[in-house]
Amino acid sequence: MSKSPITCHVLDSSLGKPPRACSQTDADGRCMQLFPKDVAGTRLNLEQGRLYKVVFKTKEYFERTGRKCFYPWVEITFEVANPEEHYHIPLLISPYSFTTYRGS
Repeated sequence: MSKSPITCHVLDSSLGKPPRACSQTDADGRCMQLFPKDVAGTRLNLEQGRLYKVVFKTKEYFERTGRKCFYPWVEITFEVANPEEHYHIPLLISPYSFTTYRGS
């Protein structure tokens, strides 16, 4: 399986661990297959200058863990400057804050 050109890593910073209740992450909080494939199962390519968006439904996660939150979702929009590069998006969440950056 080829690696997705867009991946992420989500950590619940209020607990200091990955959010195991998130449906798209593995046990380590990583989403390794974010970018879609076509109907034949071939990985699609990133396009230079195009905007992409990843949405994390944080309210659903916090509700499943019995906590309230301020942000019902985190929406990260970014522009691809070089489609040959890998885009890794770490996300740190807590019930009342979040932070993200371009990872490696």
